[in-house]
Amino acid sequence: MDLAGLSLRIDGDEHRRVRVAVDAMGGDHAPAEIVVGAVTWAGEHPETDVLLVGDEPRMREHLVGDLPRNVTLIQASESVAMHEHPAAAVRRKREASINVAMRLVRERRADAVVTAGHTGAGVASAILHLGRLRGVDRPALAVQMVTDKGPFVLLDIGATTDSTGLNLAQYARMGTIFAQRVLGVVEPSVALLSIGEEGGKGEARVQEATSLLKETDLRFLGNVEGKDLPAHPADVIVCDASVGNVTIKFFEGLSSHIFGLLRAEFRRPPFGPLGYLFMRPGLQRIRKRFDYERFGGAPLLGVRGTVLITHGRAKRRMVAYAVEVGAAAARARIPERISAALAADPAPAAADGVVRAVAAAEG
Repeated sequence: MDLAGLSLRIDGDEHRRVRVAVDAMGGDHAPAEIVVGAVTWAGEHPETDVLLVGDEPRMREHLVGDLPRNVTLIQASESVAMHEHPAAAVRRKREASINVAMRLVRERRADAVVTAGHTGAGVASAILHLGRLRGVDRPALAVQMVTDKGPFVLLDIGATTDSTGLNLAQYARMGTIFAQRVLGVVEPSVALLSIGEEGGKGEARVQEATSLLKETDLRFLGNVEGKDLPAHPADVIVCDASVGNVTIKFFEGLSSHIFGLLRAEFRRPPFGPLGYLFMRPGLQRIRKRFDYERFGGAPLLGVRGTVLITHGRAKRRMVAYAVEVGAAAARARIPERISAALAADPAPAAADGVVRAVAAAEG
């Protein structure tokens, strides 16, 4: 599978054999599309082991022929439904597929987890079974956003709502490491997504994060607005999960809407079909650039393991990309690099200690 369009770069041992645990029961189209996508990808990539985690009889219903030698089925008798409260379900259902997959990483029987299931359940299970990296108060989901200048990293897009300024500052550090090690940006620039470009504008957490980021060695540019995002205003854009989630879903919906309008116009007689013949090569290039399925999913940064959460409505094609990105992220050793960077920069941990001390005094 070609990942050239992702600008994905592995700064590490790209030949190291890794094991990817796939939550076969998570997602709107599980287990059918998850199983087919993961097994198809595994058959094309014998250098990576794929562990399919889920109800074995149900998974086998969607297998055709013999399993590739690098695919193993791991039994998990329960799953977390999209309507369930994530944290409660994760704690109650010990044998849920997402929990079993996370334990495989904790026990070093797998190097990464890929799931299309409930985002909250994925985050809760990762924190419960893997734990947070030292110096990280809250994890963040990072996603690559497409521009003419290449992808930039947007985080958080769904892991932690009601973030503090300290959380945003930590996201900036983690996003910078991801941009360096995965996207290959030598000196990533960082900006905060806010309601105005001026430094004094924005919520209290944005202003707090601004003060913290000015004291770091990051290449901090200040605030950017939503209208700036298509122009790639920075390599790492930081925001609260609610803002980030709304932003990416708006982009997804807008791109689908625009291509729908174009299809309607090109079907309009008498000149629409003729115009399409001339514009087809360019349109195909644009559509490929905005094909969000090719980015696979969002890595969960800040936990003690590689976790990739892909779209809940992912089908086999997107699942295959997600497994590839999960394997690449595992080889890049992102959690270890984030941990090392935070250990070398005591500011976030010190600030975290101050916040906890104040909270304890007030409580």
